[in-house]
Amino acid sequence: MEGEFSALLDSLGAFGTTLSNFAGTLILPSRLLQLAVVALCLILAWVARRAVSPPLEAWMRGLAGRPKWQLRFLLVLQRRMTLLLFALFVWIAALVFAQIYAFPSRRYLLVLIATVASVWFLIRIIAQLVRNRFLRRIIIWGLSIYVLLYFFGLLDETTAFLDNLAIEFGNFRLTVLALIKAVIVTAVLFTAAGLVTRSAAGRLRKNPDISPSMQELTIKALQIVLFSAAFFIGLNAVGFDLTGLAVLSGAIGVGIGFGLQKVVSNLVSGVIILLDKSIKPGDVISLGDTLGWIEQLSARYVSVVTRDGREYLIPNEDLITGQVVNWSFSDNFVRLDINFGTAYGDDPHLVRKLAIDAAMSVDRVLSHKRPVCHIVGFGDSSVDYVLRFWIADPSLGLTNIRGNVFLALWDTFKEHDISIPFPQREVRMLDGSQLDVRTAGGQGDGA
Repeated sequence: MEGEFSALLDSLGAFGTTLSNFAGTLILPSRLLQLAVVALCLILAWVARRAVSPPLEAWMRGLAGRPKWQLRFLLVLQRRMTLLLFALFVWIAALVFAQIYAFPSRRYLLVLIATVASVWFLIRIIAQLVRNRFLRRIIIWGLSIYVLLYFFGLLDETTAFLDNLAIEFGNFRLTVLALIKAVIVTAVLFTAAGLVTRSAAGRLRKNPDISPSMQELTIKALQIVLFSAAFFIGLNAVGFDLTGLAVLSGAIGVGIGFGLQKVVSNLVSGVIILLDKSIKPGDVISLGDTLGWIEQLSARYVSVVTRDGREYLIPNEDLITGQVVNWSFSDNFVRLDINFGTAYGDDPHLVRKLAIDAAMSVDRVLSHKRPVCHIVGFGDSSVDYVLRFWIADPSLGLTNIRGNVFLALWDTFKEHDISIPFPQREVRMLDGSQLDVRTAGGQGDGA
């Protein structure tokens, strides 16, 4: 323990000495001049950015039709304009100093700061490939600090200092340096796995020979394999013993058995849905009162978008255990029923013919599956009918096509003097009863 503490103090002392020596070189007249030039370049970069930003933003607003990745790159470039201009101005100053002074030491600080600024700019641009915002910030800050320590000659002392900061449990020793390496390596591998997954997913979804269910199943399997491999390779790359994960896997199994039953059930149900192809992206389904088309199949839920723009996240288990109506499972043909009634004085044969013709006049009603109309009963005030017709595009909506057919019936019946009756009630006055008529202005006389 004393040896570890002594080594820690030695590392900290070496780090402080190196930092003090570098700070001491900054008070030289040539270095002070370079620092003044750097400060001037920073002010010029800020002023230039203020002047360039308005026309650049106006130009970017006119690029609405460009691909998203181009717009995103331009937006990142616009936000990092100050750093880019600062690095450019410092490089120009270093070139000017090279023409004036023959000794490299006269421009050493300018070249060093310009190099660090340029690398920082490239790090922030490349880091945009990482979609996760938290992970992207870790990569940016980690690489920026590494570049700063490397170019200023403080990397070895910092590495020794972090390596001496450790926690020991028996034969297991975990250092801060190993932990940082594990985070960096795992982050890089996760980023690479995400890029490969997105690229493969884009190609799979564009392949018409693969069914949508198999596309989603392949993508999910690829994600599990790549991200799991990235996690274990990242741990193994920094020297972690993976055999100790056997105990962890047993604990996870116990946790799954007691607390994660629903999660595992949804995961297994999602795999079953993808394998049996009962539901796939683009299908129109109804589950209870929810009717819409499937937007996305996830590992835990299915995204269903309704006609009013609402997006329901339905757990996979509900789709396996509940009753689901898939309007487009085997084909897209859907039969719809409309109930209506006409007066007893109208010819039922004519009514049936006119109802069929009215349905046939609506665009979305199929002509090769001819509509039919039947009498279903004799009501109190009307003869009751049912009109049945077929459509092949349920994803375009069901209520709107019913409304169009009702409107066609209304127009046709008015044209042929077919009346749609409404309930009528007859009031009979019994002997000895009186009717009390009251007006709005007060009480009336009884009669």
